Amino acid sequence: MKAFEGELLLNVSLAPYTTWRVGGLAAQLYKPKNLQDLSLFIKNLPKNDHPFFLGLGSNLLVRDGGLKDTVILTQAGLTALAMLEDNIFRAEAGVTCAKVAKFCVKNNFAQAEFFAGIPGTIGGALAMNAGAFGGVTWDYVAAVETMDREGNIHLRTPSEYQISYRTVAGPKEWFVAGHFKLPKGDGEQTQKNIKALLKLRNEKQPIGLPSCGSVFKNPEGDHAGRLIESCGLKGCRIGGVEVSLKHANFIINTGDATAQDIESLVAHIQKIVSEKMGIYLNPEFKIVGELP
Repeated sequence: MKAFEGELLLNVSLAPYTTWRVGGLAAQLYKPKNLQDLSLFIKNLPKNDHPFFLGLGSNLLVRDGGLKDTVILTQAGLTALAMLEDNIFRAEAGVTCAKVAKFCVKNNFAQAEFFAGIPGTIGGALAMNAGAFGGVTWDYVAAVETMDREGNIHLRTPSEYQISYRTVAGPKEWFVAGHFKLPKGDGEQTQKNIKALLKLRNEKQPIGLPSCGSVFKNPEGDHAGRLIESCGLKGCRIGGVEVSLKHANFIINTGDATAQDIESLVAHIQKIVSEKMGIYLNPEFKIVGELP
C-alpha cells in the first residue's frame, strides 16, 4: 500500500461515520488524499471488491453486520471547491453541502439556499438528487465528473441521466465532483434567506439528534410526516429508536439503537400507514451492509 498517499484502516466501526450513529464494521476503510490518489487506489483493488463511497453518512443505514467491501471516505480527501467560470463552480464529492452554501454566499450566487438544508455531501446530493427549501441539486448541475471501477474519470452531462424526485439513474459510476451553474445575485440576501430558512427548519425538525434526516419520501400530493402522525405513531419506539415527537418523518437514535431496531421501526411504520391510510411509504434512505 506504499504507493498510495491516503490512509487505509482495517475493521473499522462505521457507526461514527453515519448520522444515525449505528452500523457494523467495514473490512477496510480508505481515506484518499485527493482524486488522483483515489483513482490509483481503485485501480489496484481486487476485482471482487465493490467499493462503497461514503460522505457524511446521512440518509444511510449500515446494517449491523457491516460491509465486506472497501469503504471510501470521500470527505477525507475529495474536498476541492473552486470557481470554473463566472457563474459555474466545481465541488468534489466530499465537500459538505453546508460549505457549498457558504461558498455561494461569498461568491454572490442566488438560489443557493437549498444547499444549506442538505445534511450531507455533494456526492450524496448528486446520487439522490437531494433537495431542501424547494430547491433540488440537479436543477443546477452543468456537468458531473464520475469514476468507473477501473479508476478512470469521466466528464458527463445531465442529458446522460434520468433525474426524478430523490432518484438518479445513469452510468454505473461514482460521482466524484459536480459542476454547478447558478445565477448571480446578492450574497448578503442569500445569507439572510439561509438564516431564516434554517431557523424555521430548526423549529420544526429534531436537528442535532442522531437521525438520517427525512426517513420516507413524500407521496405525491401529501407528506410522509402528516401520514405517520395521523396514524398516531409519534413517539412509537422499538429498541433504541423512536419516531420523533417533533417531526414524525424522523427516527431518532435515543442512545443505544441498533440498525436492526431502525429497520424494524421502519417496517412497522410502513405496515400501519398502509393499513390505515392505504399508502405505502418508500424510504428515502439507502440500506447497505450485511445482516448480523
